[in-house]
Amino acid sequence: MRRLLLFAMPFFLLSGIKAQNINKEEEPWRMKLLSTEGEIKLFIDLYDESIQVPGMDMFGPMNGYMGGNIYGVWMITSHTIDNNKTCKFRLSNDLGSEAQECILTQENDSIYKLTLKGGVSIKKVVNKKLVKLPATIEFKRSK
Repeated sequence: MRRLLLFAMPFFLLSGIKAQNINKEEEPWRMKLLSTEGEIKLFIDLYDESIQVPGMDMFGPMNGYMGGNIYGVWMITSHTIDNNKTCKFRLSNDLGSEAQECILTQENDSIYKLTLKGGVSIKKVVNKKLVKLPATIEFKRSK
C-alpha cells in the first residue's frame, strides 16, 4: 500500500500543476499589447495586481499601465470585465491629475481595439507639441 501511495503521489502533484497552467491560458485579460504603429505599449493583468509600473515602485504592483510614445505613464486604477471580449478600465496619469475612461475590445485572436471615452486626455509629443491621441487605437497582442 505504501509503495502504491509513493508511486501515485507524483502523478497527483503533476496533474495539479497542469490544471493550474490551463487556467492561466484561459484568462484573456492578462497580456501585453503593442499599437500597430509600434509607439504605444499596454500591459494588462486584470486578475491580479502583478505588474510593476516603471518608475512607480512606491505604488507597488498594479493591474497594468500604458507607456511608450505618450506623455507620461498611465496606470490602470480601476477596471471591470464585461466578458471574454470586452473590458473597461480607468487610466490615471503618473501625476494623478488626469484620468481617462477606456474600453478594450478583442476584434480577433491577436487584434484589440482601445476606445478612449469622454474626451481624450492622453497626449503624445509630435513636432515639439502635445497632441491628443485618436479616440480609437488598434493594438496587436505580443508575447
